[in-house]
Amino acid sequence: MIRRQLNFAVVLAVLGVLGVLAVGATPAHAQDQVVYHIDDAATQGLKGLRNIRNHLDTDATARITVVTHAQGVELLMEGAKDANGGLFAGPVAALAARGVKFEICEITLRNRNLKKDQFLQEASFTPSGVVRLTKLQKQGFAYIKP
Repeated sequence: MIRRQLNFAVVLAVLGVLGVLAVGATPAHAQDQVVYHIDDAATQGLKGLRNIRNHLDTDATARITVVTHAQGVELLMEGAKDANGGLFAGPVAALAARGVKFEICEITLRNRNLKKDQFLQEASFTPSGVVRLTKLQKQGFAYIKP
């Protein structure tokens, strides 16, 4: 009986140590990594940009990437406007200045016969938006679709 209690105590102690090690592996102060997925600028563009601004206003250290494809690439086109007639360029530039990365799917460009010079200077390009979303999530990025 005493031996059984001793074994139980040892098991609990080992589990406690493992629990402390696991908690230590992801410190509470770790930087948030978030990917925002935009595939329709008309319905998600303005809302997404506001969400990102609010996100950074609350946590200025967050690492944020915006991946666009399909109709979402229009968010990053020169002269593109939101439903209220405001240019997307201003908020995009302001967020890029705060460290947000904006990426455009090259498959969408080919399918829609778009050229890279039609897009804002803050934009970079990725071979596939969907593949990029997958890779970022595998790297621990939280996924948000506004």
